[in-house]
Amino acid sequence: MSRILVTGATGFLGSHVVANLLSHGHEVVAMSRRGGAAPRGAVVKQGDILDAAAVAEAASGCSVVLHCAGKVSRDPSDAEALDRVHRAGTMSVLAACKAAGVTRAIVASTSGTVAVSADPDHIAVETDETPIGLINKWPYYRSKLFAEQAALGASTSEFAVVSVNPSLLLGPGDREGSSTGDVRQLLEEKIPAVPPGGVAFVDARDAAEAMRLAIDKGRPGERYLVSACNVTMREFFARIARVGGVKAPLLPMPRAPEFARAGASILQRAMRKIGLELPVDPVSIELAQYYWYCDCAKAEADLGWLPRDPMTTLQDTVDDLRARGVIWPSAR
Repeated sequence: MSRILVTGATGFLGSHVVANLLSHGHEVVAMSRRGGAAPRGAVVKQGDILDAAAVAEAASGCSVVLHCAGKVSRDPSDAEALDRVHRAGTMSVLAACKAAGVTRAIVASTSGTVAVSADPDHIAVETDETPIGLINKWPYYRSKLFAEQAALGASTSEFAVVSVNPSLLLGPGDREGSSTGDVRQLLEEKIPAVPPGGVAFVDARDAAEAMRLAIDKGRPGERYLVSACNVTMREFFARIARVGGVKAPLLPMPRAPEFARAGASILQRAMRKIGLELPVDPVSIELAQYYWYCDCAKAEADLGWLPRDPMTTLQDTVDDLRARGVIWPSAR
């Protein structure tokens, strides 16, 4: 079995990656900025991914790195921080690991670097042309795209780099609320209307499995989309409402991608003047106007990867949020 470095080891995806690797007998070095607890059997290393010396020290003796560190934000003002963490951070990790003797890197990217469209009939595959006109609108996806491009461009015969691109991560264990916040708001019945777009999602535990499988089966220099389900926002809300025992919103939101953020921002400012907050931020409203559908056939064929039943993922997400007490008490 291999000695493997996992960056971002305490995050939503990273924590599942660490648990998965340990369950398959690997020796794991769990690195994160905060340090802290890790599953029994992991070696904990505290350090920043931008600190090349700290990364190299953590990578000592490792043959593989699974790079899961990142920052999730829909706030446009976080553009510089997102670029620093994703693009600069990824290149820092890869360079330090290569110098330390690591020979293979699996980078956690996002399906949003290719799978976003205004066309409800489009289901993205890995080789689609990059929808840069859309991605440029959102700093998070732009920074992940640049990080992914740089990482795959660094792949060589001596240092193989593979990208795993999960869709929206759901399931248990999202302690920061970075991916499951929309589910929480729906359970609290704070979402007043149904956006016209569509979403793809995958269980974080299954995304972690794809990361592990890519160690041996991923083709260097290539990306792998991993997703369990493509559904309209209306169906997504209806499924969460069913498993959560709440009412799904019925009012349809007009389809107007070019005006969604501006209109929501105006409404947000008006509500703040009377001491109220818009329950959903303007960028989230804009994102939900588009379709994030993708096809995971390549991951199934090359990696032997298969997702679990998406309804199981939704049930486990709801159960976990409630068990951790993060649902506002007034929600039914």
